[in-house]
Amino acid sequence: MPDSESIYSYGYNLAAVPEPCESPPESCESPLVAVCLSAPEAATAVKMSWELGEAVVVVDPRAPRAKVASLLEAVRPTHLVDSAGRQTLRDGQPVPSAVAAVVTTSGTTAEPRHVVLTREAMQASARAVGEALELAAEEDRWLACVPVHHVAGLAIVARSYFCDTALTVHPHFDVGEVTGSAGPCSLVSVVPTMLARLLETGAPLHRFRRVLVGGGPIPEGLLRRAAEAGASVLTTYGLTETGGGCVHDGKPLAGVEVAISPGGEILVRSAVVMSGYHRDEAATSAVITPDGWLRTGDLGSISTDGCLSMLDRIKDVIVTGGVNVSPSAVERVLLEHPAVVDVCVTGVFDSEWGERVVAFVVPSDGEHPPTVSDLRAFGSERLSRPELPREVVHVNSLPRLPGGKVLRRRLRYGQWTQPHA
Repeated sequence: MPDSESIYSYGYNLAAVPEPCESPPESCESPLVAVCLSAPEAATAVKMSWELGEAVVVVDPRAPRAKVASLLEAVRPTHLVDSAGRQTLRDGQPVPSAVAAVVTTSGTTAEPRHVVLTREAMQASARAVGEALELAAEEDRWLACVPVHHVAGLAIVARSYFCDTALTVHPHFDVGEVTGSAGPCSLVSVVPTMLARLLETGAPLHRFRRVLVGGGPIPEGLLRRAAEAGASVLTTYGLTETGGGCVHDGKPLAGVEVAISPGGEILVRSAVVMSGYHRDEAATSAVITPDGWLRTGDLGSISTDGCLSMLDRIKDVIVTGGVNVSPSAVERVLLEHPAVVDVCVTGVFDSEWGERVVAFVVPSDGEHPPTVSDLRAFGSERLSRPELPREVVHVNSLPRLPGGKVLRRRLRYGQWTQPHA
């Protein structure tokens, strides 16, 4: 747990309940409380703050001290709740009373930003998900085994709070703990990596009424394995900026509009969309159009029956020889090669092609890893020539965030040097 006194000097203020605001709602302000506790304790503290009309920013209690200090400096919460209790922070800045949370993005493609979600947005998201899942408050129980300091975990807390649904929160993802919760808990959200680990151990996923999977591309092979195991899987698409998943199995939730820009970018307009980036008007203006559409930064398409398909992050698209290549599309094919356990495809500077397609591969057999010729031959029937990898790098593992997302930029810029033995 970070030593809060080394981050800020503070004075105790254990009775920091906001006074009723008699001014127009838009002019009222509320405390912004940083919660730095284990996930189960954090979920309780978040609900308590919401009951008091406060906003929260949940901090990873296992993060390095310097990272916590940097986050607090950027967000400027008025209070900190940690193992020492509740403390008032120097130079903290209250937020509009409509705000429920400030949530930090994962930062997979750029520096993390701090997303402002209003109470209205979080409530709209929670209720839309509840409607889509036909939530029964007296029968269903959510399991949160994803980090509460990320939007995926905080959204589950919000669904429990706003829909009055029971909640179980795990300190971190543990296959055995999830297995033991299957049945008592009826609803769970996981990322593809978590789903794969649960399937590998034979976890009784069929005992969950629904298993929501999101947070990144989901291989078709993984979905097939889940179906064969009897799991009722529902794929989700969303961002921190939309309060989590706002599209289920390609269909927008109630109250969510989805469109594709002329350039192929996915646009979202809804009450679930953030009000903006905390203390960053320029970044907010860059992604929210004057008529309220959020520019997601994702490439996608919509089928004739209104089903959304997310293709890639715009920043991840590889341009090789003037041809745009989707790294996710290449990964989906290469993952089916029997010698490939995990793979991440990215573009690396090439003086002839502009960028060349490089596959970072975790092989199933380190002594006989697949060669570039093996993978090109394997993918040739479904991938065009520009999509076929020109280089293969064997690694022990891929750099991932705690939530499972691959840090593609670390591979793109040579910041991951872990050759396979």
